[in-house]
Amino acid sequence: MAVTVKKIVLWRKEVENSTGILANALAPLANAGTDIHVVMAYRFPRQEYKAAIELYPVTGRKSVTAAKEAGFSASAIPALLVEGNNRPGLGYATAQAIAGAGVNMDFLVAQVVGRKYSAVFGFESDADATKCAAIIRKAAAAKKR
Repeated sequence: MAVTVKKIVLWRKEVENSTGILANALAPLANAGTDIHVVMAYRFPRQEYKAAIELYPVTGRKSVTAAKEAGFSASAIPALLVEGNNRPGLGYATAQAIAGAGVNMDFLVAQVVGRKYSAVFGFESDADATKCAAIIRKAAAAKKR
């Protein structure tokens, strides 16, 4: 599997950090048949009562309606979804290439399952996301060698 890099729109909701809040937030989407591929939920640093939930994808009328009714909205943070075959050192090579280009990431969430990896990168601007899409592809291709 070659590396794929695509711009995505995360849907985001800020919530009170309490028991069951994630399940309650996801219920309308599940009931609408939404197939969520990425879910990130986290508490804000130094604000233990505040949290955020971000997810992708939200597409189609039923899913968009359910997300909006659940309090989600499209995030303004430009993001990339990267998927491909895992190789030792790939994360380092990618981070080094992005740093070398002078781009600061807003966030990174990555995981490996079996031999495949997926990552979501967030950036300060759409220009940075566009620039890094090419950088990530190039770093992944160089790591193949």
